[in-house]
Amino acid sequence: MRIRIISALLAIPLFLFVVIKRGIILDISVFLLAMIAIDEFFNAFHNIDIMPSKSVGILSIIFISAIAFKPITQAEIMAWFFMSMLLILVNNLFKKKLDIFSSSITAMGIYYVVFFMYHIVFISHHSKYSELIWMVFIVAWATDTFAYFTGYFFGSRKLCPNISPKKTIEGAVGGILGSILISALFGYFVVPNIFLHCVIIGGLGSIIGQCGDLTASIFKRYAGIKDYGKIMPGHGGILDRFDSILFTAPAVYYYIIFFIR
Repeated sequence: MRIRIISALLAIPLFLFVVIKRGIILDISVFLLAMIAIDEFFNAFHNIDIMPSKSVGILSIIFISAIAFKPITQAEIMAWFFMSMLLILVNNLFKKKLDIFSSSITAMGIYYVVFFMYHIVFISHHSKYSELIWMVFIVAWATDTFAYFTGYFFGSRKLCPNISPKKTIEGAVGGILGSILISALFGYFVVPNIFLHCVIIGGLGSIIGQCGDLTASIFKRYAGIKDYGKIMPGHGGILDRFDSILFTAPAVYYYIIFFIR
């Protein structure tokens, strides 16, 4: 626990600096995080003799970073999807035998890790509501914190025992309520003109973020690992800290696009 707390205390100032500065600093940070995260994800499957293509994953990150330095368009996203799929197909041409499992995990890593993570950048470059990038982290981490303590003190009914034995229904509900509370405070003090939207994002984002947490647990169970990495002592790898954020970031971004005018 002591190592976990020290690691968090060292990471928090760096996180605050990056999000406050945003711009090129955040773009570079997400680029580096995506590089580490895709490596962690692919390495997890090496444990069960599935060998996704790291070169394709790296190229997909380079391509998306090249188009995400400004507000991104639907056409650019579709072009990136097409290019990523083309890279996977071309990569298979140079193999003596088609490995459908490795190709599938390569595609999964590109979309689940890279594309989802880059929604952080999409939000930061939004012309009107870039400050809602804070909501991505507020929702994810408020949910984790409140779910942990609610589950610890009141949890009795298992949520998904086959996936994550320690998670409880009470903890999940506590996480949602905690996320709504902190999101409401953020909305009231920072963006009062869209206060109600922040409350809604707090609730919906928490539910979706917990689905992201469970999704990461499914992958880890399938690969037979406890953590994705060891880059953050006491916390695991980048994906272990960003598992819920990978789902929360797209939820916040598309809520902005479709519901906030």
